Amino acid sequence: MAYTEQTQAAFREVLDNLQSAGIFKQERYIHSLQDAEIEVEFPPGAPLKKLINICANNYLGLSSHPEVIKAAHAGLDARGYGMSSVRFICGTQDIHKELEARVSRFLGTEDTILFPSCLDANAGVFEAILGEEDVMISDRLVHASLIDGIRLCKAEKDTFKHADLKHLEDKLILHKDKRHKLVITDGVYSMDGDMADLAGMVELCERYGAMLLVDDSHATGFIGETGRGTHEKCGVMGKVDIITTTFGKGLGGASGGCVSGRKEIVELCRQKARPYLFSNTIAPPVVAGVIKVLELLSDTTERRDKLEQNSIWWRKSLAEAGFILQPGDTPIVPVMLFNAKLSQDFARDLYEEGVYAIGFFFPVVPQGKARIRTQISAAHEMHHLEKALDAFIKIGKKYDILGKTKNEITDHYGL
Repeated sequence: MAYTEQTQAAFREVLDNLQSAGIFKQERYIHSLQDAEIEVEFPPGAPLKKLINICANNYLGLSSHPEVIKAAHAGLDARGYGMSSVRFICGTQDIHKELEARVSRFLGTEDTILFPSCLDANAGVFEAILGEEDVMISDRLVHASLIDGIRLCKAEKDTFKHADLKHLEDKLILHKDKRHKLVITDGVYSMDGDMADLAGMVELCERYGAMLLVDDSHATGFIGETGRGTHEKCGVMGKVDIITTTFGKGLGGASGGCVSGRKEIVELCRQKARPYLFSNTIAPPVVAGVIKVLELLSDTTERRDKLEQNSIWWRKSLAEAGFILQPGDTPIVPVMLFNAKLSQDFARDLYEEGVYAIGFFFPVVPQGKARIRTQISAAHEMHHLEKALDAFIKIGKKYDILGKTKNEITDHYGL
């Protein structure tokens, strides 16, 4: 057979090496709704354990909101389980068009096109609008899905140092003769929790005749005064040419994503974006649920405001306890541990203390930048956060990292 013993042994060796290095990823099985508290089975076959969940993308706590669940049920009853088709054949329902219009109004854009995920949106948009005469200039820390989409496009590829607008300007000058120039950034960077300077980027793009694309997946619904995203926070609504984002985080946490922005760009995606043309439409229950989420967010900023308060308290409390944090002011608060095995051990001990969080390490983050990425939710009450903080402090003392510098931690545990 083609799968030889030698091939099997080679693959087994790779997996064994991941295990011995302490960087093998193990999935935990959740037996409950996604919420501030969850029931988890880990390892497989172990008794269920009730945990405080502090590492989900459920920023607004809407993944299990009763009105969202009710709306999804209504969508299931009215429009069915799935479409069994792509959009341009027989996969477009009235509710898909309704959601596109609602997203456009919410984000303040001209038009929107739905994709099965934001990964698909990022995979499709570049190839649909750019060619060999064009250039893409991306921040060096953009999300992996943007990198994959960039690779699929025939336009020239270049990068600028993370958040370095002077370096971006140098690259715009270097590529001034290109037909189309597209600057690419995350709105909020998912691993570090820092935010792009969109005002500065817009100014540079206008000066040098470039377009701007922002993946706002970790911002839509809760960043900015009314939760529109980083373009609202930075005062540049209507000036960002392309926004890609997801419905799988703050906007209900199910699935689906979109490209939103200039109407000509959106129409080119309808005509040419391969994930749109060759993937099934978002399922009707998900569409109905996201419509309900946008209604809830348009009625009040209560959840967005609570999330902001929770995030400020959590970051301040961890810092005062002596942890090293990545700077930022978003609900993503990375606790830096630097050593991959330490991040795994820390996460394991958190589990025993009733807190669910995951150690992140290479290749998810750069070598030597291992961490516990904590993510705060509007679903968290103060007793959740206080219990989680107590667990972090207890384990921090166990490993003697509280109040220590990076060098002191890495001298002991290594990179």
